[in-house]
Amino acid sequence: MIIKLAIRNLFHDRARFLVTLVGILFAVVLVAVQLGMYFGARRMIVGVIEHANGDLWISAYGTESFEQAPLLTGRERFAALSVPGVEAVKPLIVSFADWRRPDSSATNVVIVGADKGDGVLDPWNIVEGTANFASPDGVAVDRTYAKTLGISGVGQTRDVGGSHVKVEALTDGIRSFTTSPYVFASLNKARSLLNVPQDRSTFYLVTLTPGANAERVKAELQSRLPDASVATKAEFLQRNLDYWLFGTGAGTALIGGAILGLIIGTVVVAQTIYSSTKDHLSEFATLRALGSSSGYIHKVILAQAGLSAAAGYGLGIGLSLVIAQFSSETALPVVFTPVLAAFLFAVTLAMCVVSALSSIFKVTKIDPAMVFAR
Repeated sequence: MIIKLAIRNLFHDRARFLVTLVGILFAVVLVAVQLGMYFGARRMIVGVIEHANGDLWISAYGTESFEQAPLLTGRERFAALSVPGVEAVKPLIVSFADWRRPDSSATNVVIVGADKGDGVLDPWNIVEGTANFASPDGVAVDRTYAKTLGISGVGQTRDVGGSHVKVEALTDGIRSFTTSPYVFASLNKARSLLNVPQDRSTFYLVTLTPGANAERVKAELQSRLPDASVATKAEFLQRNLDYWLFGTGAGTALIGGAILGLIIGTVVVAQTIYSSTKDHLSEFATLRALGSSSGYIHKVILAQAGLSAAAGYGLGIGLSLVIAQFSSETALPVVFTPVLAAFLFAVTLAMCVVSALSSIFKVTKIDPAMVFAR
């Protein structure tokens, strides 16, 4: 009976109910897109770091991001190899370079150079070609940036930093938060493209021996390398997130947009539910006069809020999924996961319940005698 009464109250004024659904839909879509963009940005920032094989990262002092790190002096590798618990120290070169398109215009790319035999950081999600480059000039790029780089597939050659490269592999989903495409190359090719001496590197990735204490080795390394930065993989990953998402303000803007959507949605829903309750005060007073408890009436109002939440959520999620699909090939895709969907439902339900509180307070003050005064 509670659900039946709630449905009749909602559909008594269809225009008002439609406004409620639009408010919830707007809030769900805005929150979904903003948080989806946040998770998309996060995935782009941490993707290469998560796929790199190393327990500890050695970088130049003050390095805050993967793409913007100065070169190390070269002595860090030998110092690290002398520390107990260190099994291997592998170089990784990362830096910006100019990629020449067929029309002679240039675009910025991020060269990522690693020794393929070491497996430090190989391209993943290969959809065309192979990461085991057949030629010394071989590189791998993501197909999302094909138009940006002026290529149509594997086998094409381009000029980078005055040297030729040959596209031998295309990946899918390896994006860069800087919007500059990653170009994966062998360690020697990267040194050649970036004019990096053989004894220098951007990062050294340290692999520990089985059973070694990471924090203890990290502390020993840091004491021997006071002019460098030593971090665990998790710490370096978090450093990048803090820099790109909060140091630049991008993450704050996305989260702020999501909060704004919730506030606007809550206000719209609260106003419509309150107006609906006010229009049915006489009916609620009749229920009170017939002996219905305040709790029963409160359940009716909460049921109205729950039904509104379910309907608005369904419409909002459907539209959000369409937006996510259309954004999948853009520079900043919207990442939508089951966890995010569940979170949005909980938030939508909470938003509607909070909106219903003003109506509950109004009904609580009903005097059953008003039925007999009409």
